[in-house]
Amino acid sequence: MLKSSEGNAALATPEEPLEVLVVDDEPAHAEVVAASLEKVNAVCVVVHSQREALDEIKRRPFDVVVTDLMLETNDAGLEVLRAAKQERPETEVVLMTAFNGVETAVEAMLEGAFNYLQKPLDLKRLRSIVQKAGETTRLRRVNRRLEERLDEKFGFDGVVGGSPAMLKTIERLKRIAPTDATVLILGETGTGKELFAQALHQNSPRKNKPFVALNCAALSEHLLESELFGHVKGAFTDATSDRVGKFEYANGGTIFLDEVGDMSPSTQVKLLRVLENREITPVGSNKTIKVNVRLVSATNRKLEEAVEKGCFRADLYHRLKVVTLKLPNLKERSGDVPMLLDHFMKIFAKKYGKSIKGVTQAARRKLFLYDWPGNVRELRNVAESVVVVDFDGLIDVDDLPDEILDATPNSVAPLALPTPERALEPPTLDVSFADASSTGVPETLDASVVPASSVSRASSVPSSASEVSASVPAPAPLDSSRSLKSMVGVSLDELERVFILETLRSTGGNREETAKILGLGERTLYRRLKEFAQTDAAK
Repeated sequence: MLKSSEGNAALATPEEPLEVLVVDDEPAHAEVVAASLEKVNAVCVVVHSQREALDEIKRRPFDVVVTDLMLETNDAGLEVLRAAKQERPETEVVLMTAFNGVETAVEAMLEGAFNYLQKPLDLKRLRSIVQKAGETTRLRRVNRRLEERLDEKFGFDGVVGGSPAMLKTIERLKRIAPTDATVLILGETGTGKELFAQALHQNSPRKNKPFVALNCAALSEHLLESELFGHVKGAFTDATSDRVGKFEYANGGTIFLDEVGDMSPSTQVKLLRVLENREITPVGSNKTIKVNVRLVSATNRKLEEAVEKGCFRADLYHRLKVVTLKLPNLKERSGDVPMLLDHFMKIFAKKYGKSIKGVTQAARRKLFLYDWPGNVRELRNVAESVVVVDFDGLIDVDDLPDEILDATPNSVAPLALPTPERALEPPTLDVSFADASSTGVPETLDASVVPASSVSRASSVPSSASEVSASVPAPAPLDSSRSLKSMVGVSLDELERVFILETLRSTGGNREETAKILGLGERTLYRRLKEFAQTDAAK
């Protein structure tokens, strides 16, 4: 039932052997098929029944399944095909049959078969088809892994943060990502504008198309126009050949223009044309090219002021800001500092092959109270620095950069010390209390070392159905220049209340981090907060 046409046309073999399952109820025929495939670097598992085939498919992933159509029953091979596609959707299946049935071949292809071979087999063609099927399987797996990595890095879960400001931003991001709306991202330098743009793209219907980023402030006017719209040969002195611009290259996908507020007036006019007509004109050409691109832009400038001064076109501004996304700076999300620090230290510990056991409370407090003028980008750089210079696996004050050690803490507002007559004045602060016995947290925590792994996203977000909400009046804010005399007449209990609630507010409601900063056990903090709520309820 076999015919050989080995010839001299040997196929290029992949670096890793293809894993192939051969299913045939004729043992001699199955062995010949396997021996032929092994010549092109395939590792074959041979079985002789439908049941054995299904067991092997469930047990391990194969690159290709080669199965006879006729096993115990007339359509047993189709059952193997269906099972393979259900259990291992990425695996390709090649069917063999001694019968020339057009209807069966069509049915097999509709069920997802890669190809359909008629006996006697041409072994050369068999090897060629199996190798192509294997390449398809592996390409599909690579693409899937890439998508998983992109989802992890640029998906919503990849945006680290649990503070109220960050949760609000992420929720807005989720709403606008599936749409095709033009988005303007606002935020200070270092707040992660490109990361959010990538998350928008990765969670949109355009995720399988290109994402192209360009910094408008980094290029001169003529170079920027060439980068955006492309140029034709001879358009200017150095234009020795045609060049495809970013808009044309990103067709079907997303283009991110950072620092769009620095764009020259003439380039603004051309960008406006793209948004209005969805077409570009390469530099030096009279031919227009249709493009379908979602535009996401960003700036740290106040474009409204630029419009009033005549530096930025009002019509373009309104085109860009169909939807705006305002990113909070690190001051506004100071409760995320421990979480971000933990996240970045894990990344750099892996990069540099180091084991970081934890961060001392003194070092963590320094990092928490630092101003972070460079925002998340600066925090990332500091995390890399402390991992690099550390030698004992414990991040302490001596591992911190000089700018943090020498800085005056001012990222958190001064604690509000109330005057006696205004000790319990609103506004109120909503605090959620969870049953401390269900958290597994011991009565006291080691205040000297806080393991990096203990800080998590979940710690700042209520997650238990047993949580009981209560409104605890926050202390009235006072000017930090007030004299210590304002504390006279205020009980120690009230002062403790002020310090606890202000610290809780500064951490975005994160009880775990609040307890660490105050040097309390989390259950102790829980009891004090519960006492506050009971006292207020009794009034």
